[in-house]
Amino acid sequence: QSENVLGYFVNVERIPNSCSQPPNHISLKDRKILVNLSMAYYRLNISAYNEAGESPRAIYIVPEFPVTDLPGQIHVKSQGTNAVVTWTPEYKPKCFVVDWGTSKENMHMKIITTATGNFTLDNFQPYKLYKVMVHASDVCQCESFIRHEKTFGVTHFYFVEGVPRTGPANVTILNITKHSALVKWTEIPAEDRLGFLQGYRISYTDSSRKKSPAVTLNASVTSYHLTGLKEKTTYRVQISGFTRVGEGPQTLSQPFSTPKYGTVEPLCICIIQHES
Repeated sequence: QSENVLGYFVNVERIPNSCSQPPNHISLKDRKILVNLSMAYYRLNISAYNEAGESPRAIYIVPEFPVTDLPGQIHVKSQGTNAVVTWTPEYKPKCFVVDWGTSKENMHMKIITTATGNFTLDNFQPYKLYKVMVHASDVCQCESFIRHEKTFGVTHFYFVEGVPRTGPANVTILNITKHSALVKWTEIPAEDRLGFLQGYRISYTDSSRKKSPAVTLNASVTSYHLTGLKEKTTYRVQISGFTRVGEGPQTLSQPFSTPKYGTVEPLCICIIQHES
């Protein structure tokens, strides 16, 4: 019933918002709006109105912006039960607005109005990946800074790092020849890493239980070509992930056997029958 619409109401709501004031309320006639936002999380509530009243609200969550060139670099370091945030280059706006949490549903917010070279955050749990965002604003009234804040820097942080709780999934062995095989796997999910994943370690043994030297790969690699294998031999492969703290559990051993002969090309035999 768009022909009966007189206009629209848009509420721009920051997530989280420690200000007691309600979200910004915008009235407009058009069905589009340009909003300059920081890289914090935002929720838009959109409704239509006419002489009879206001419609139910449509809710839109602004998707995360990709982290592009930001003016500053954020550093977070554990200190006792808290974490200390510092940044470079040095910058002293009228106030900083800080967000930290594990997801948009679990974010904390802090407004810092004093000139400072660092500040302290709390409410951290071990083995969880936190996103820390620092925004700067030269307007520090709580009802105004949301419209004026600009993201200074973004980083990720573990208050306490652990080792991965699982190894990679879907380990498969492909392209097996007399002396080589291709090992593939899928990366360890973020929620199972419990720290910044540094890489993977592949170990393999043959049927005589002779262990070959482990292969260490960086975290972006999800396949590896084993070479120097013995023909007609059964091998077992296991893979683990590791963080700065240490190595996680290995996957269940995946057996495969190399053939005695190399790859055989298919042979086509044609029989020609002569009529008598």
